[in-house]
Amino acid sequence: MNHYLSRRSFISRAAMAGGAVLLANSSFASLSLAAANERVNLACVGLGNRAAEIIKELYKTGLCNIVALCDVDLGAPHTVEVLQLFPQAPQFTDFRKMFDAVGNQIDAVCIGTPDFAHFAVTMMALGLGKHVYVEKPMAHTFLEVELMMQMAKKKPQVVTQMGNQGHSEANYFQFKAWQQAGIIKDVTRIDAHMNLVRRWHNWDVNRKHFPMAEVVPETLDWDIWQMQTLGHVYNKDYVNGQWRCWYDFGMGALGDWGAHILDTAHEFLALGLPSKVSALALEGHNSFFFPQSSTLKFEFPKRKSMPAVEINWYDGINNLPPIPAGYGVSGLDPNIPPPSTGSLEPAKLNPGKIIYSKNLTFKGGSHGSTLAIIPEEKAEAWQAKLPEVPQSSSNHYANFLKAIKGLEQTRSPFAVAGPLSQVFCLGVIAQRLNATLQFDPIRKEVLNDPFANALLAGPPPRKGWEDFYKV
Repeated sequence: MNHYLSRRSFISRAAMAGGAVLLANSSFASLSLAAANERVNLACVGLGNRAAEIIKELYKTGLCNIVALCDVDLGAPHTVEVLQLFPQAPQFTDFRKMFDAVGNQIDAVCIGTPDFAHFAVTMMALGLGKHVYVEKPMAHTFLEVELMMQMAKKKPQVVTQMGNQGHSEANYFQFKAWQQAGIIKDVTRIDAHMNLVRRWHNWDVNRKHFPMAEVVPETLDWDIWQMQTLGHVYNKDYVNGQWRCWYDFGMGALGDWGAHILDTAHEFLALGLPSKVSALALEGHNSFFFPQSSTLKFEFPKRKSMPAVEINWYDGINNLPPIPAGYGVSGLDPNIPPPSTGSLEPAKLNPGKIIYSKNLTFKGGSHGSTLAIIPEEKAEAWQAKLPEVPQSSSNHYANFLKAIKGLEQTRSPFAVAGPLSQVFCLGVIAQRLNATLQFDPIRKEVLNDPFANALLAGPPPRKGWEDFYKV
């Protein structure tokens, strides 16, 4: 354990005095809240955009108090809503100072920061014995995910949940029931696709350098925003969702949507880590940001009685997978949220997957979207054999909070979500290098490319952040 964490003794959980938080938004007025001392005391790191949605969903369960708010840009327009909703919660720009000041009032932390900024907050929270809800993917590098899993294992009393919210909805329970009933078995291939417009699709793929320095907004703490990363001057094309575009900060379309499309197959088919990852086709490949389109292949070895599985990933507007006969239409699915870019341009194919098994082919969407057997005639023939699928007892947010109270177990704990996130880390390395990686899933090493193997860890953290990498 690092010295910054080890000098702290474990702080016992304590209820926040003062009862329910006064709210400025009348939409929360009718919430059915547990008694103040029965609620989880939750600190929130990241307050705007997707983070704001997570915070509101967690609070709407009626199972938590919001006891601290932290964001590197407290003066930004996108943080205003949450700050007004919870005016009594103390505010911080530095998560380390938050834990120092009010750590004895915090039971759990929700983390809705950029991908690269998940790691340090999570490691500190776990080290202090705080339960963690962190948005997907778990972290930005293979090593960071590995250390987060190790820290969670070292703290078995701590509850963890990765925020792929569809993992508590209909597709999770359907996939589980259909596999247990033998409907889904002998899967050999999955074609996963995400063909929506991405933020970087109109960028110049021939660029020769990173964006030039701009004046840092007065409200933004640029030093803390960068966390452990190094070597970047401020530019508006790094912040407010733009970080998704860059290899140095984000995970592209794969890291953004993969956990919503491949999560159930990865868990229930026990895929673990691949033995080979190949960049088959990259349009607009460059050294700075993600390609305009990518076709990747992940090869997973045989597991016990289950055959080897090939996953093909397609992103890019026109980069569609082969469409099998009898597929039908790809309609707009209410279970699939709109892209964070706010683009209204319809996709040629909605995000989802096609699953090929020995006897059946399935098509499915993203998030909580359920699977369907195709073609329709085959679906009708199997209708009587389909098992009853149970309803979810809780959404992803309530599942996390109920698990803290000992009422449930989380459905996407780090032990489940970690290997899935590492699959995406490997895919991003293959994209970045336009390479094929031979990977040892036992030793967790790239065997054929020393530079790719070094990218499992990524660049060393900048000075002052090294201790977060010690379990």
